[in-house]
Amino acid sequence: MSLHGPYDPDNIFARILRGDMPNVTVWEDDDVLAFMDVFPQSEGHVLVISKTAHARTLLDIAPEALARVTAAVQRIARAVDKALAPDGISVMQFNGAAGGQTVFHLHFHVIPRWKDRPMKGHGHAPMADTQALRALADRIAAALD
Repeated sequence: MSLHGPYDPDNIFARILRGDMPNVTVWEDDDVLAFMDVFPQSEGHVLVISKTAHARTLLDIAPEALARVTAAVQRIARAVDKALAPDGISVMQFNGAAGGQTVFHLHFHVIPRWKDRPMKGHGHAPMADTQALRALADRIAAALD
């Protein structure tokens, strides 16, 4: 998929938002959904998406909606830090296939990092156990301010 093009209402995140696909929710409000990545690059990998904007990339989203999503990214990153005590946190966002994007609904990755644990490659991690993801989501949610 190129950097520009129409929004696909059947992408996996749109299907999650409609309730057609399950997810392990960490937190949500009227505008934003934060949920566990089922192919985590690291323990505690959370995805943050807009529930209201049908933006494929960072280039497509209205500034007001972007502000709500990025505020949520910061809130989730703080909770990940508090809950999991990583050595660092990577916040990633990809645009277009050439930029590494694999799902064409704007999303942010919040990935805890530890010095002694290598991070799995984007799109190359094995599928995680749902119960393990639920336990992590509950720990992160409990740490939300």
